[in-house]
Amino acid sequence: MMAPPLPPVTFTDEPEHIGQLRDTIRRFVAAHAPRDARIQWDRDHRWPRDVYAELNKLGLTALTVPEEYGGAGQDLVAAIAVIEELAQAGPCLAGPYIHTAFYGGMNLSENGSAEQKAEFLPRLARGELFFAYGLSEPDVGGDLASVTTRARLEGDEVVIDGAKRWCTGADWSDYIYTLVRSGPAEDRYRNLSFVLIPTNAPGVRMQDIHHANLRYTASQDVYFDSVRVPAANIVGGPAMWNQGWKLLAGRALDVEKLEITAVAFGIARAALDEAWDYAQARVQFGKPISQHQAVRHKLVVARTKLQAARHMLYHAAWLANEGRPCSAETSMAKLFVADVGVEIALACQQVIGSYALSDAFDMERHVRDLLGMPIVGGSSDMQKNNLASLWKL
Repeated sequence: MMAPPLPPVTFTDEPEHIGQLRDTIRRFVAAHAPRDARIQWDRDHRWPRDVYAELNKLGLTALTVPEEYGGAGQDLVAAIAVIEELAQAGPCLAGPYIHTAFYGGMNLSENGSAEQKAEFLPRLARGELFFAYGLSEPDVGGDLASVTTRARLEGDEVVIDGAKRWCTGADWSDYIYTLVRSGPAEDRYRNLSFVLIPTNAPGVRMQDIHHANLRYTASQDVYFDSVRVPAANIVGGPAMWNQGWKLLAGRALDVEKLEITAVAFGIARAALDEAWDYAQARVQFGKPISQHQAVRHKLVVARTKLQAARHMLYHAAWLANEGRPCSAETSMAKLFVADVGVEIALACQQVIGSYALSDAFDMERHVRDLLGMPIVGGSSDMQKNNLASLWKL
């Protein structure tokens, strides 16, 4: 079978408004997220509510919400650039931004019913709500069609029983965007639904999962014990009962791959910037180490990989923003940037040397965060499976 044709490649300047947005965020991060504070937030597995409240005044969460619901109109390229810039400070601000703008704003803009859009999107555009994902389970990772959390209709209510794992931020989010099995087990792709479950609903309980990377918060095991929510909380409305696979495999999933890719890219960029500056300041054997071939070659290769990653990320984001098919491009971006991000992190760690293993530099956190990127948000192996299927290999 012939290989699929490559898409045409175009190169354009970044729109002026995105450049201005980047400058604004850089000034904000410098003023409100100093390095000593970032170190403490990472140690405490928390994000700064007060700083995020100030960030919210910039209106960034409106970038994923249509204007008719109080948003700025969907500008996914700009929203991805926001994540990249916030990730220069690590995940402490980029993480909660994603919970509002993407888990909430993007998903409901794409998949919500008219009533859900009217109720939730204006508040999401103002940054007033946080959503968490309830996808994985103790025995279900990438094979989401095999989820065992059950939901049944009883009159005008949905009753949910089961457990979810890796529900990052569920303990401080307002809703869990939850994938449930809502029909016969043998139907597999025709037995899934999404339900919005309030985190304060009776029958919801949680347990912390501490992890080594992306420590802006803990993840959660979430248990549902006969939790009851209105049928109006079925994502897309009651007509979408048992239609969850369509939502899972749609445009919102393509964008989901991009937001975690933007985090990986932003942290890789921060790692390279730190190693680059260090190499020019650190003197050994009578000259800056950037003048030693072994070091300069590491940095040149890392910058080349970073530039390739930038092209893949923003090309995929542009396709998504234009409403063009982009399932392959978003999977390629997630696969490439996650894997290359690890290579960049390890090379930069070697440039800084032993100091990169301490809190003298941010590199120790960068490496931890990037090592997890081929796993989180759809693993690299899952992206390879996706691409093989898309290309009918």
